[in-house]
Amino acid sequence: MKADIAPGGFSFDCGPGLTLLQAADAAGIELPSSCRNGTCRTCLCRLVEGSVRYRIEWPGVSADEKVEGWILPCVAEPMGDVRLEVPYAVSLIS
Repeated sequence: MKADIAPGGFSFDCGPGLTLLQAADAAGIELPSSCRNGTCRTCLCRLVEGSVRYRIEWPGVSADEKVEGWILPCVAEPMGDVRLEVPYAVSLIS
């Protein structure tokens, strides 16, 4: 599975059992994050394409936000290729 990050143009592979945040970290892509357990909302971003499943029963995203495509990548595992809108993503690899 592959994740594309806009607007930065970053891409990384998502191995099985990894959250989007874990896979990004492993690829040297820094996404905003703090708690890493789905409650602080620091990593909140939009899922533009694809789908995810959550590791926790009810992450800190409202029903309305879910409908609008907002997700928490710290507790979200991709179900296939995804495209995220993360304005503050940074590549740590030069």
